Amino acid sequence: MYSAVRNQLAGELDEIRHAGLFKHERRISSPQSSSITAGALDAADARVLNFCANNYLGLADHPDIIASAKTALDERGFGMASVRFICGTQDLHLELEARVSQFLGTEDTILFSSCFDANGGVFESLLGAEDAVISDSLNHASIIDGIRLSKAQRFRYANRDLADLETKLQEAAGARRRLIVTDGVFSMDGYLAPLEAICDLAERYDAMVMVDDSHAVGFMGPTGAGTPEHAGVAHRVDIFTGTFGKALGGAAGGYVAARAEIVALLRQRARPYLFSNSLAPSIVAATLTALDLVQNSGDLRETLTANAALFRRRMSEEGFELLDGEHAIIPVMFGDAVLAARTADAMLAHGVFVTAFSYPVVPKGAARIRVQLSAAHTDEDIEACVQAFIAARSDVAGAAEDSANAGAPGAHVGRG
Repeated sequence: MYSAVRNQLAGELDEIRHAGLFKHERRISSPQSSSITAGALDAADARVLNFCANNYLGLADHPDIIASAKTALDERGFGMASVRFICGTQDLHLELEARVSQFLGTEDTILFSSCFDANGGVFESLLGAEDAVISDSLNHASIIDGIRLSKAQRFRYANRDLADLETKLQEAAGARRRLIVTDGVFSMDGYLAPLEAICDLAERYDAMVMVDDSHAVGFMGPTGAGTPEHAGVAHRVDIFTGTFGKALGGAAGGYVAARAEIVALLRQRARPYLFSNSLAPSIVAATLTALDLVQNSGDLRETLTANAALFRRRMSEEGFELLDGEHAIIPVMFGDAVLAARTADAMLAHGVFVTAFSYPVVPKGAARIRVQLSAAHTDEDIEACVQAFIAARSDVAGAAEDSANAGAPGAHVGRG
């Protein structure tokens, strides 16, 4: 039976390769940091600059965070071997939930093994067939999948299009509950959601607001509490979701921080919470230390902002097309998927690790290299990245010219 399936799958994989969309994973043999030891599967590892991690504050290899994880291993063990409501709740889990609530200014918080699971547990728990969810068209895959699990009426509005959002709210007027859900930062573009205007519409149409702030919590806003704080609407947002796997140490784990009744209901109904093991104690302890580091100093956030501004300025000076924005996600646009992939490969040879993104992750014709700045990058690192883009642009253009010449009549004359 499988022989026929094997041939079908092999054909699908060949189609992906021929379209230039096949994703190769590069091996890393060092801690995550602003520079890493990495290489392609068929090449030796080398030390390269890393410009594609979600390590926004540079905390993934911070010695204090590592020390907290080691201490927790000694004092709390390796894993819980249980879900929370059976025997998987330690004092550390309760402490982290309280700390996240304090940090974000919410009434309560519930932990999940990932933000994907957090988003997967919200909609089915809170919304039934008589309710409606209105979702931004570019929301993260975890939100899309979470919505699919619910029986709620589904409405999708064009990315950051407030007029379309209002139309969808009017169409959902008959629903018992209405929930607007948006990413705080759209991860492929670096654009911020217009949260103040969204909250205005929510109040006008009696809707709740949910924000997935995975790409902002820890470094956006005056205290690092994310895009709702940055927009001045934290008190108007009903549900925050986010991850500890990016700016807050870069390990794993997610959360829903929300109104007390919402969190209480999730503890009773959210399937990813009820049927997944608790977060490992070492991750919980390390995340508590990450929150200490974030809350006690704004220096890292200021450095990150300055680094992003410097990279944007230098790349614009060198003639590269960037998407506008203020976030540390900075897409360098190529349009063609093969061109973006070849540029990323060439940059690795010039000592810079970046990743190309193409359809279906981004729209067709909008292929890009998504550069992500970190507070751990120096000015010299950033200039080296710019120079690698310049060198790779030349390499790829030269290879394309050679290929064209090789295919022309007489191109091989005089070659042995």
